[in-house]
Amino acid sequence: MAGNKASKQKPCHHCKSRSASAPLDNSTIHYEKFWLYRHCSSVQQRDRQAQKAGQLFSGLLAMNVVFLGSAFISSMIFNHVAITLADVWILLSILKVLCLCWIIYYLLGTSRQPHAVLYRDSHAGAIWIRGSVLLFGAFSILLNVFQIGYSVILIQCKSRVEIVFPSIEILFILSQAFFLWHHSKDCIQVQHNFTRCGLMLTIATDFLLWLLAVTNDTMHMEVESQLREVEQRFEGKTALCMCPNTTICKVFQKGYILLYPFNTEYCLVCCSVLYVMWKNVGRRISHHHIPHIKPKFKLQGVVFGPVLGTIAVIIGICVFMLYQIQATGSAPNHQVFVMYYSYYIVLLPLMSLGAVIGTIIHALEKKELDTLKNPTRSLDVVLLMGAALGQIGMSYFSIVAIVATDPRDLLNSLILSHSVLLIVQNITQNVFIIDGLHRQPFMSPGKEEEMKEEQNHEAYDQRRVNMLGLGQEIRKVSLSYIHTYSHLSWKRRALKEISFFLVLCNIILWIMPTFGAHPVFENGLERSFYGYSTWFAIVNFGLPLGVFYRMHSVGGLLEVYVTA
Repeated sequence: MAGNKASKQKPCHHCKSRSASAPLDNSTIHYEKFWLYRHCSSVQQRDRQAQKAGQLFSGLLAMNVVFLGSAFISSMIFNHVAITLADVWILLSILKVLCLCWIIYYLLGTSRQPHAVLYRDSHAGAIWIRGSVLLFGAFSILLNVFQIGYSVILIQCKSRVEIVFPSIEILFILSQAFFLWHHSKDCIQVQHNFTRCGLMLTIATDFLLWLLAVTNDTMHMEVESQLREVEQRFEGKTALCMCPNTTICKVFQKGYILLYPFNTEYCLVCCSVLYVMWKNVGRRISHHHIPHIKPKFKLQGVVFGPVLGTIAVIIGICVFMLYQIQATGSAPNHQVFVMYYSYYIVLLPLMSLGAVIGTIIHALEKKELDTLKNPTRSLDVVLLMGAALGQIGMSYFSIVAIVATDPRDLLNSLILSHSVLLIVQNITQNVFIIDGLHRQPFMSPGKEEEMKEEQNHEAYDQRRVNMLGLGQEIRKVSLSYIHTYSHLSWKRRALKEISFFLVLCNIILWIMPTFGAHPVFENGLERSFYGYSTWFAIVNFGLPLGVFYRMHSVGGLLEVYVTA
């Protein structure tokens, strides 16, 4: 009795290390309660209803915060006299301070309570996505350092808010990155509604920071695109706030421009991780849902995928460098757009073909589907489908503009082909990834034998089964899996080759628009057809989603590669 009592009073860090497969005493489970459902006869029913109510109210909180922030940002765009950028910064600073207070409270209070984290979601917080949070967070911090340095140099024409806002942003990024790295797998079992509201408030804040970053990026692209026209019209006039001709100022300015896209990606990645944590609040994972094996990334048995992918990356980097040199010059060369779109027209069909072949192999493989409830996988599917809408939407707008003007022109025909192939590639790749995410991971004969021994160990101890009989049974299972392995090995090798090739292709297609290659705006065709403001709004919506889609596809394809 004394031993049992002492075990219940151990702190939460002991609960984190507890095996999820061990049966839990009902006294350690904190069932949710809500005043609307206090008369429910069943504790489990009251818990389910309270969970739904908590999700509803926290979702309403996030919705109101997003609407308020969106109204501020929209007012700044359409009526920048009444609502200025400084007003938006003040609102977002207040939200970030509130999020900081909640994150600190979660780290020092909620997560340290007894039995606070009885379960951890093994599917949530994959190493690649947590690594993305750290990488993009580091670049975002450096971005804010450049912004502070630039504002300090031009302090005579900059407001104090332009120094305070990035300073608070640095603290917010540091605390959020630490929080997500250590607690992204938590299935918190205490203070359910307060935790949900804190997570939703942080999600809403990250979304508004992304919205503001996209808006500012749009204005920056507009200034760069019309720079030559401005210099011709206002030659001889100097700006009120101009960077002095010093090296440090130029470094801050160029560094800010270079690192700006990483801030938008950081906000989107954080939103996705926080959403999974929100879904996992109050979740109790059965020991049957715990995976018996954790596949690891090993570069074995693949040759053609890495080789072809590396060739695609090298050629893509060369095309990108030539594009950046010529397209940003005083007179963009028509041939540089032909070269850029030609690269895409060669690469996209290869990616689509690989995805189609991979989907066919999945169908032939007849591997069991993973039907267990998995919030992380559900979010991955939603993000893949939603983020793909950015590139697909922009492609359809380009198709309409080209068909309505002159599709027989060389550049126009290339843009038309690029748009059609991009739509096909997004759809085929999504089908391949989603199908792969729902497949059970392959188990080699050695791992299957190990699992068999582990699962039968307890029964063996209880029934004293003869060792010879057990060995013969395991040997039969191993022989069966060896036969299956020899029959399906070529399919698994093909899936690994295709997945690795698509990973490298998506990486180069992420690098090119992230670091400034935006031919959809710079070629001038769609801009002249739809008008400057309309096409900017379309690009503003589609381009960040397209960049996020490529990055998220890399994570999904790596998971398909590992489980193949």
